[in-house]
Formats: sequence, structure tokens, C-alpha cells
Amino acid sequence: MFDTGSTAFMMVCTMLVLLMTPGVAFFYGGLSRRKNVGNTMAMVMAVIGVVGVMWVICGWSFAYGGDGSLSFFGGFDQIGLTGTVQALLDETAGVPDGATYPSIVDIIFQMAFAMITCGIIVGALAGRMKFGAFILFIVLWVPLVYAPLAHMVWSGDGSLIGDVIGALDFAGGDVVHISSGTTGLVLAMLIGSRRGYGLMHYQPHNVPFVMLGATLLWFGWFGFNGGSQFAADGVAGLAILNTIVASAAGVLSWMAVERVRSGKPTLVGACTGLVAGLVAITPAAGFVEPWAAALFGLVTSPICYIAMSRVKKALGYDDALDAFGCHSVGGVVGGLLTGLFCVPELSWTEAGGLLYTGDASLLGSQVLGILVTLVFVVAGALVLGLVVKAVFRGSLRVSSEDEARGLDVAVHGESAYPAYLGMD
Repeated sequence: MFDTGSTAFMMVCTMLVLLMTPGVAFFYGGLSRRKNVGNTMAMVMAVIGVVGVMWVICGWSFAYGGDGSLSFFGGFDQIGLTGTVQALLDETAGVPDGATYPSIVDIIFQMAFAMITCGIIVGALAGRMKFGAFILFIVLWVPLVYAPLAHMVWSGDGSLIGDVIGALDFAGGDVVHISSGTTGLVLAMLIGSRRGYGLMHYQPHNVPFVMLGATLLWFGWFGFNGGSQFAADGVAGLAILNTIVASAAGVLSWMAVERVRSGKPTLVGACTGLVAGLVAITPAAGFVEPWAAALFGLVTSPICYIAMSRVKKALGYDDALDAFGCHSVGGVVGGLLTGLFCVPELSWTEAGGLLYTGDASLLGSQVLGILVTLVFVVAGALVLGLVVKAVFRGSLRVSSEDEARGLDVAVHGESAYPAYLGMD
């Protein structure tokens, strides 16, 4: 018989992770301009539809199918989730060795991860990408980039990043955050900057939406990180505790930086710092002590702040809602800090952090794992972006007229605030 406690725990965690995708819709919707809020949220909602179908068709199979003989790809044996019901019946008759909950729960849990990852990408390209082009890109990106990367990190023995390289990623620093933020940056550069970028000052149109989205993300993240232990045990509790501590520290350090830089800590800044702390602790949630988790948040928030406020301006790219500056940069910092502060006894590879062992081998593995992730994601996103661009007659971008009018009306024929007559 399966462990009913762990089974219930994993099902609750799965529902929490599913909540994160609507959460990011509210977060990005609030940060968007009034005339584009519906389009931004619609793109995130479209992700639920696309990933929900693609994961059944081939995503799960490409990520976790096969016999484990390939280090970078699963297999074709579970296309369409064939055999899933029979496996469930077999498990009901006799619990597989070492299993604590039905394997079908893993399919849903990992589907939820793929959804939030694709939702994060929207932040970099908000307000200017063709809706159909984005959908086609996600249709291709899930099986050809996300699923192989998940296999390389999380598929166990023989996996390129998780086993051969020996890099640690507890809940998605590489797979979710670096991949989504970097993909968003590639698309943003292919599309080009928003109309008036550099001349106009963009402000969030609905700060309460931002707060609501951040709250949903924060709540969902407990399932995101806690569930990545795949058991209702002490390490899962540690992961949840570290998630709270790192996010709390991220809020404080972001507000402190804003107070020093502009004299006024903002609610949007506090919410962004919360997310930055969450991103940073994701690769390390079950590997580090709570005091180290506080350092993750305290260190990462200012680095993300600099990336968003200084680096973006200096390099001239238009990451509209800072998907790259928060998620990719925060994921890299969190991955590197894991190599410093990982408790050896908690490590999946038995290689501990530099602070505990005096050995930099884990830190080196973290660096190499991050580099492989970046190269793979940049190459995959660039190729797929160019393919989609060709399909859409050489342009991923809406017309200048539609962009000026606002994508809510131009693309969807609706307005988030039809009675509002103020500034957009």
C-alpha cells in the first residue's frame, strides 16, 4: 500500500504549483500597461492550454520516458501517456519497490512545473509579440527545449547535468528559472524593443494585481519547493522553511536597496524582492541550512535589482517585465550559492558545499551545469524563434498600429477596463 501521507502531500503540492501559473498572470498583468494587461494575462492562460496538451502528447515521454540510456533525452515509449492506466492498475495490485505514492501524480506535478516555466517567459516579451507566434513557439519549446533539459537535470542515473556533471538543482533553478528567463531574453532580442522604449517611462498599471500575483506565487512556491522532496518528511519541511526565510530576506534587502537608491521603498519592489528570494532558494531549498537561506535572499535581491535597473539599461535590451533580470539572474546566483552552502549529508551526489568541505568540486559542477543550461537554452530558443519567425512571414511582432492601439483590443477585441478613460 502506498504511503497515504506522502500521497496526499504530493497531490496538495501539485495543486499549489498549478496555482502559480494564474499567479504569474496577475503579477505580470499588474506590471503591464493598461492597454496590454488582458493580452499579457491571456498569453499566460494560453500556456495552461498548450502545456496541458503537449505534456500528454510528448512532453512527459521526452523528459522522463525511455530506459535511461540517453543522457539528454527520455524516449518515445510514453507518447500520449500510453500505458499510464495499466501502470496505475498494476500499482494498485502491488506497490513498486521504493514507491511511496502513485507514479501518475508525478506526471501532473511535472506538468505544473512546465506550465509555470512557460508562463514566466511572457514577462520578457509582453506588449509586442504576436499571440499566434507565441503559442507556436511554446508548442515547439516544451518538447524540444524544456523536456530535454528536465531530463538532463532530473532523470537520475546517466543524466547529463544531474549525474554526469554532478550539478544540484533541488526544484528548478536551471530547469525552470534560468531556462525561462534566458528564453525570454532571446525572444525579446529577436522581437526588438517596445514602442517608445528608452523615451517613455513605463509604470505598473495595477499595483494591487502585482501584490495578488506575488501572494499566489509565494503560496504556490511552498508546493514547488516542498514537493520536490517527493515525500512528506523532514527535508520537505526544511525546503518550505528555507523558502519562507529566503523570500523574507529578499523582501527586506530589495526594500533596503530602494530606500538607499531612491529614498522610497515600494510595494512593487517588495513583491519583486519576494520573487527574487524565491528564485534564489529554488535550486538549494532542501540542501542548505536556514541561516544560509537568509543569505540567499539578502544577496540575490540586490544583484537582481542591479540587473534590472543598470545592466538592462547599459546593454539596451528590452526585457519588458524583467523575466531575465529576476529569474535567469536569480537562478544563476542561487545555483552558485548552492555550491558554497550545500550541507554534504543532504546532497544528492554526496558532494558538499565549499564552506563545509573546503573542496570546490561541487561549485565547479554548479558552474558547468549552469553553462550547459545557458548554451542549450540559448541555442534552442534562437533556432525555434527563427523558425517561428519564418512561419509568421518574417516577423514575430505585432504591427506598429496594433502596438500603439494596445493588444487587448487589437488582438482580443476586449478591454480590461472598458469604462476607463484615463492614461494607458
